Amino acid sequence: MNVVRRSPLASVIAVVSAIGLGAGGLLLGFLLTFLGGGILIIGFGVEIGASLGLVLSLVFVQGVGCAGVALAYAHLRPEIQPVVRDLLGMAPDASRFSIGVSVPTLRDVLVVIGGYVLAFGGALAGAFALSAYQVATGTEIDTGTNQAAEVGMSNPETLLLLIPASILLIGPGEELLFRGVVQGRLREVFHPVVAILLASTVFAALHWFALTGGSATGNLVSVAILVVPSLVFGASYEYTGNIVVPALIHGVYNATLFTLLYVTIAYSDALPAIVTGALA
Repeated sequence: MNVVRRSPLASVIAVVSAIGLGAGGLLLGFLLTFLGGGILIIGFGVEIGASLGLVLSLVFVQGVGCAGVALAYAHLRPEIQPVVRDLLGMAPDASRFSIGVSVPTLRDVLVVIGGYVLAFGGALAGAFALSAYQVATGTEIDTGTNQAAEVGMSNPETLLLLIPASILLIGPGEELLFRGVVQGRLREVFHPVVAILLASTVFAALHWFALTGGSATGNLVSVAILVVPSLVFGASYEYTGNIVVPALIHGVYNATLFTLLYVTIAYSDALPAIVTGALA
């Protein structure tokens, strides 16, 4: 995709649209989760435990919220865009928006393997750097815990659900929204590097709301560490043009962290910070 020069207004609209789409997909998922849970409790007297709550969250947030908003945007944009541009007094835009998806080629598979190593290695490096800084300075930075990891620590059996769900729902749903739509929208206006940086920052920043506990500084550090794998997800999509590639990298990355958390709970009392704070 070539970079087309756009007006400052078009750039602002692209950024606002990207943030709104990313936040909107997650918000819609959370609202549907709350509504679905309420219907089960009030209408059917169902007691929602950790496992059922997690299933509802996965289905509504990653499945309906993220993937649904992404697919709806791609489908409805040809009808909505002309109306919006006309209201803003902007010239018509004949460019087409699409999310690249295809069966992975051998090159794509190699990118998935390399991307996974880079994403996981980058998150590890960030966690080790944080630990080294705390040791060297004698300070303790209180980082928050990812809500899914917190549920897993209290109910380890839910981790056995999260491991396959990472590959089947979390990776595909979030990548459709944040790389396919958010990064794709920014890519229409900005240079690829800028689009990847902005989309990765939006993605990581929105994970702030998935953290529980921790200080403001600690949660900011967690978000900063998460930017590293996010950049890998974005770069892999830009390079291959196939959303399946970042979806697989993301899914296997999260599945690895959930697996490590399960093994840690089962065989050790020490919970590595990367597992509880670096989930994407």
